[in-house]
Amino acid sequence: MLKLYGMSASGNCHKVKLLLQQLQMPYQWQEVDILKGESRVENFLAMNPGGQVPTLEIEAGKYLAESNAILCYLAEGTPYYSSDPYLKAQTLSWMFYEQYSHEPYIAVARFICKFLSPGNDRLSELPHLHERGYKALQVMQQHLLNNDFLVGNTYSIADIALYAYTHCAEEGGFKLDTFPAIKTWLSRIEQQDRFVKMIN
Repeated sequence: MLKLYGMSASGNCHKVKLLLQQLQMPYQWQEVDILKGESRVENFLAMNPGGQVPTLEIEAGKYLAESNAILCYLAEGTPYYSSDPYLKAQTLSWMFYEQYSHEPYIAVARFICKFLSPGNDRLSELPHLHERGYKALQVMQQHLLNNDFLVGNTYSIADIALYAYTHCAEEGGFKLDTFPAIKTWLSRIEQQDRFVKMIN
């Protein structure tokens, strides 16, 4: 059986949990508290030298790291990841966008606001993170004005990848009221079969 090592309050971990639930694939969940250093211990580093969650144990001694890579692995051959070369490339394009232009700002702002103390020096990063994060949200807003989902108007792992930290962006100080198409898209995702909320 698959075993997923992750932290429940992590958007990256929620991506994988959501897809597993929607695929109805049985798996075991192992909570890893990265704030307590549980991903930096020897046993965990033997599975994932980067010391990051999520980490998927496919079978004994066979592990996969990086949330979007795990999504691609699990969704291969399913309706959540198109077999059409162009649509597949579009899916990857949005997933790269999430990791390069979205997550580094929106997820990091959430981490600072939610998990660090009010007097932490990293609060000074927020203006820059908000500026870049709002630019990322505007790109999504523009696309979703004319599309129900991110790729081919079909729910896919591209949507799962970007849902993860967009739906909780307000925890990082972002205001989503000015992005009505994004809010409608979030609601549309939450209405998908076997949707599960992130445990916060």
